[in-house]
Amino acid sequence: MSTWEKTKGQMEEVAGSAIRKSAHAMGNEKLAAKGGALQMRRKARRLKEKGKDTLP
Repeated sequence: MSTWEKTKGQMEEVAGSAIRKSAHAMGNEKLAAKGGALQMRRKARRLKEKGKDTLP
């Protein structure tokens, strides 16, 4: 994974967390779900890259 992809993923995770927490505080569940989706996208990318590293 390139440095840019790692940085982009970390930004997505931080932004997703901030969006999700602030949306929950405001009571906006739809926006909270979008924030959670950003976090899940980051986790999926991390797993994908981990899988690539284990292949011969």
